[in-house]
Amino acid sequence: MSKVNLSLPAVQIRETRINSITGFQGGAEELVGLSRCGVKDNPRSFTQCVGCATSKAACMTILVQDGAVISHGPVGCSSCYHDFAFTYRVNSPLRGVEHPTQRKIYSTNLTEKDMVFGGNAKLANAIREVYKRTGARAVFVLTTCAAGIIGDDVENVCDEAEAELGVPVVAILCEGFRSTVWTTGFDAAYHGIARKLIQKPRTHRDDLINVINFWGSDVFTDWFAPFGAAPNYLTPYSTVESLTRSGEAAVTVQACSTLGSYLGAVLEQEFGVPELPTAPPYGIAQTDRWFRALGKALGKEDIAEQVIAEKKAEYLPQIEALKAKYRDRAAGRPLTAYVTGGAAHGHALLSVLGELGIQAVGAAIFHHDPLFDNGVSDNDQLAQRVRDYGDVPNFNVCNKQEFELVNVLRRLRPDLLLARHGGMTLWGAKLGIPSLLIGDEHYSMGYEGLVNYGERILETLENDEFVKNLEKHAVNPYTTWWLEQPPNTFLRQRGNHEQCH
Repeated sequence: MSKVNLSLPAVQIRETRINSITGFQGGAEELVGLSRCGVKDNPRSFTQCVGCATSKAACMTILVQDGAVISHGPVGCSSCYHDFAFTYRVNSPLRGVEHPTQRKIYSTNLTEKDMVFGGNAKLANAIREVYKRTGARAVFVLTTCAAGIIGDDVENVCDEAEAELGVPVVAILCEGFRSTVWTTGFDAAYHGIARKLIQKPRTHRDDLINVINFWGSDVFTDWFAPFGAAPNYLTPYSTVESLTRSGEAAVTVQACSTLGSYLGAVLEQEFGVPELPTAPPYGIAQTDRWFRALGKALGKEDIAEQVIAEKKAEYLPQIEALKAKYRDRAAGRPLTAYVTGGAAHGHALLSVLGELGIQAVGAAIFHHDPLFDNGVSDNDQLAQRVRDYGDVPNFNVCNKQEFELVNVLRRLRPDLLLARHGGMTLWGAKLGIPSLLIGDEHYSMGYEGLVNYGERILETLENDEFVKNLEKHAVNPYTTWWLEQPPNTFLRQRGNHEQCH
């Protein structure tokens, strides 16, 4: 288990905390084995693009209902933040937010002069002005590379503003250059929230369960009701008050272990809220384990067994009917699919494919955590996928290297491309591959999630006329030279096998 240290202003980055990597090419089973003996990162000699930790911290703070966010840096560093304002407005009905408010997003707009003379005073004035305009219950200050380069004392400025205004002013140190693993931005946001907002519990409530997630639909209210509990979502659509109460929960569950690894460990180590010691519920076998683990954590194992039996009776016949339709469509051969997405949700989609009887011929996963902060091996979703459904060949850890994705898709020509992030399905469509993008990470959870996703997959396969026509007219920006190279051409191998043997 990694050691949480909330006395530090900045979270320890994933590369040093849990040995996360962004470069690997091989098989999923091979990577699981390497992860047990200290996997080494394989750097690239060429990189097309990378994600930014600042934007990941932004998506965990912008969606707090009564908070305000200040990006401390050039205004261009906040250019992607409008995406989260759009997400907040569009997905709020899924979470019961009937009257979504306008998002409160600001930038200190550091200029060349500020880079020379410093931006501390500008930041202090911005915090006062934002609070005056919004009356926010908390103000989150996100640092950018520019603020880190000039060495602004953001932590001290925020502490002084908090004392002056009487509301939490949370410094979130998430400069893009701080970590090569952009998911460190999630950790940075949660580190700041844990330091300034979450309160030590006076008691633990058996009717409250923390759910660390993005902005998926509310499936957990119905799931928790038989146990006499309700979800406390962290952090999209939470309020400052609900964040302060998260230390009172009976247990913490996750929709995405990549997202919540750090916060789950913080809540357990610092606030006494145990993290559910199993991977999220994707696929029948893992959903069984998840409900049983939840029942055990709440001391209600009998209710868990009842829920499992009722849901299986309702959904397993539907799942088998879908699998029969896939077999009919495949005409004697297995349907094949390729997955691209963030680590844990990519692993989740691979489990969904395994459960539905669709062969996963490869995956492009944006990074890899060899272990999670709680140190519990049963939380390893990739290992669970391999154990339940077998190996995944052509498993590429690629931090969004689209040139590698196009190369692999052109070689493998799967029947289907599943993606989690916008923009990735474009490449499958250009190659004439039916492609499915679903942003709701809860859509495929549980037994009913297999039906949901299975039906959408069938629709995607049956409606392929557009992508077939697009393939005839699309222009591929990559050269013939590159498309003929092995997809791992620019990946430098660093002797993982020698280390493990």
